[in-house]
Amino acid sequence: MPVSGAGLIRFFEEEMRGLKISPIHVIIMAAALMTFAILGNLGILSFIK
Repeated sequence: MPVSGAGLIRFFEEEMRGLKISPIHVIIMAAALMTFAILGNLGILSFIK
């Protein structure tokens, strides 16, 4: 088995399949979800049933 510094194997060098999302998009989606949840709890989104 290949060994790198400190005896850890580096898995991130392998090409992985699947959806690739940048960290910025993850932060934006999380902020949008939090905003939606807060507005829903405040009753501002009560017209959506």
